Amino acid sequence: MATAAKSFARVAARSTPLTSSIKNTTTHNAHFTIPRQAFRSSRRGYASGSNVKTSAMGLYWGIGAAALAGAGGYFFYNNGGVTNLREGSAGETRGIFTPTKEDYQNVYNEIARRLDERDDYDDGSFGPVLVRLAWHCSGTYDKETNTGGSNGATMRFAPEKDHGANAGLHAAQDFMEPVHDKFPWITYSDLWTLGGVCAIQEMQGPTIPWRPGRMDRDISMCTPDGRLPDGAKEQKHLRAIFGRMGFDDREIVALSGAHALGRCHTDRSGFEGPWTFSPTVMSNDYYRLLLGEKWNWNGPKQFQDVTSKSLMMLPTDMALVQDKEFKKHVERYAKDDQVFFAEFRDVMVKLLELGVPFQSKEEDRLSFQSLE
Repeated sequence: MATAAKSFARVAARSTPLTSSIKNTTTHNAHFTIPRQAFRSSRRGYASGSNVKTSAMGLYWGIGAAALAGAGGYFFYNNGGVTNLREGSAGETRGIFTPTKEDYQNVYNEIARRLDERDDYDDGSFGPVLVRLAWHCSGTYDKETNTGGSNGATMRFAPEKDHGANAGLHAAQDFMEPVHDKFPWITYSDLWTLGGVCAIQEMQGPTIPWRPGRMDRDISMCTPDGRLPDGAKEQKHLRAIFGRMGFDDREIVALSGAHALGRCHTDRSGFEGPWTFSPTVMSNDYYRLLLGEKWNWNGPKQFQDVTSKSLMMLPTDMALVQDKEFKKHVERYAKDDQVFFAEFRDVMVKLLELGVPFQSKEEDRLSFQSLE
């Protein structure tokens, strides 16, 4: 039923010209908050127009950590004393636990289940903020120093969790905490990235191959502020930030397509509003709107669409159509969502793996079945 509903929603959306859909402002704004109970796939259907709690996480130590990280060997500790490890698919209850693909699929399913049940966040879904959490914990990587990236989950600690670019991400961390409580053998580093993979897939995006092997680190490994993109800047800044991670122009534009999801908040970034009319559905509409809509400067920091006056774009977004090298990729993705999905998939895999000392091979990546 869910599969048929999702397919119907995407086909129905594509049968309506983008320009005509933009004009119906009242309808789209109402769609931003459609209750999921009214239509199970409304969050994933195209028509969708708390303080951080202190974690009771234990310390994780591996015997032969470098070797066991790739194989997925874990010890579970609580308050300095070894306790029983919660049962995995292989039935282990104490000591080393080697997770299987089934175990990781179970973690994925739990995240997806919570996404389906929890509609008390922006536009009825926590999905976009989970993508942002995965993005921000990975996007701190510096290829010159081999520091930062998803290996460590250092956003658990101040000062990194208090960096301006991470404002509001406590909502995603709080959402994931019950999942970690249920599966304490998985590191936060793996959990947060898997959460981003799950959210993308559950919001009708492409299947993102993923592999475990990240290890949590302590506060001493927190990255300095300023490594994530500043939406108020332009193409030179984009190339500097993404170039530090090792991305080229095409990859920069592909990763920017994640702005199809979610919205900005004045009290977090200083910006306000969604980029697209369907902020809980992964699509190429971000690019289509960049090219097909007229955008007026709605200072001091953002642009507003002329037709509905309900969408926004940042200076970094507009840089993608103002720079000819970026724009050619925007045009490619606007014309073909399958091309966008394929290239977004590859660059998302790259982002989530930056700086991770995997012991496993690329061919060991896992692909997860979406929850239906």
